[in-house]
Amino acid sequence: MLIVQKYGGTSVGNIERIKNVARKVARTRDEGHEVVVVLSAMSGETDRLVSLAHEITLSPAEREMDLLLSSGERVTIALLAITLNSMGYPSKAYTGRQVGIITDGIHTKARIERVAAERVREALNHGIIPVVAGFQGISEASDVTTLGRGGSDLTAVAIAAALKADLCDIYTDVDGVYTADPNVVTEARRLDKISYEEMLELASLGAKVLQNRSVEYAAKYGVKVRVLSSFVDGNGTLLTGEDEDMEKVVVSGVTCDRNQVKVTIVGVPDKPGIAGKIFGTISDANIVVDMIIQNVGQESLTDISFTVPRADVNKTREIMAGLIKDIGAHELGIKEDIAKVSIVGVGMRSHSGVAATMFSTLAAEGINIMMISTSEIKISCVIDAKYGELAVRALHRVFELEK
Repeated sequence: MLIVQKYGGTSVGNIERIKNVARKVARTRDEGHEVVVVLSAMSGETDRLVSLAHEITLSPAEREMDLLLSSGERVTIALLAITLNSMGYPSKAYTGRQVGIITDGIHTKARIERVAAERVREALNHGIIPVVAGFQGISEASDVTTLGRGGSDLTAVAIAAALKADLCDIYTDVDGVYTADPNVVTEARRLDKISYEEMLELASLGAKVLQNRSVEYAAKYGVKVRVLSSFVDGNGTLLTGEDEDMEKVVVSGVTCDRNQVKVTIVGVPDKPGIAGKIFGTISDANIVVDMIIQNVGQESLTDISFTVPRADVNKTREIMAGLIKDIGAHELGIKEDIAKVSIVGVGMRSHSGVAATMFSTLAAEGINIMMISTSEIKISCVIDAKYGELAVRALHRVFELEK
């Protein structure tokens, strides 16, 4: 059996934890499996490197940032390979470039175009345990790129897909996927299994267990993924295709995302082509827009509100400052103290009244809704950030997710 194991930042946070990872890898090998390891940087290291750059400038060149941030994973892969070799398990460390993770040229959030993985296959054929740097790749122009926050998950899934691995185990500091953040809801329950579609929604809506792009990749290539704890033995949560049992459950999880900001353009000329110009400009800057609301036009003017990732707020502000003058809008407003609370479940397709229950529950708690977004299996509401945890607990209770 070929298994790809990915370990997150807390799992390799110090030398003792790296030794613990080495023992897990060795045990998997002793059980007769081939194993490939993908590592994140030590917990806090990426933030430390970002802080160093921001001591120089608030807008560092993205190409150089990728080179800087990619160094964190190189430290951990070298240390783990050294540890495994010292234990008598032949191992070699490889950067994203060395294993052939080819990406586009978009720095800080590159997308994988293909994975060669030839050196990984060669190492496995020689009985060597490959230890691969997560989060990074190389563009066609030979520039180092990074895959965005949580990108090591994507690296692991992409390598598992390229190798046609039997299993991709994602080891983190939690023992699976929960109905809500256990730090917020003490009654939150671990799910034995969850569909790719539900996990993709949860990941994109703020659940920090898996990077959303890694789930998307896993679903596309049928990679069997398990979420496990580095510190506690257990079966974790299995990501799988949708089945009939899942449809019986109306809501599978509740999330709260505080990494969004609300942008409002006031007094936008209400005529064809303006919205296309606004969002085309944002798209050209590689900023992902989530929720969008346009008010009913009055006196040939309207207001447009949308949300963007908090990390892109400064870039958005700069772009919009020039665009507002260009389109003849009145002003720009940015509200940062928001939270996006969401419920997710494939059972929503076959059950009515879910939205009404969500809205009435928030109203009963005195929580005002600023924006609403829906899909077949999710409902999201933007609210004041101070009510985020209250909203999650109330929704978890009303949909009886503890049962």
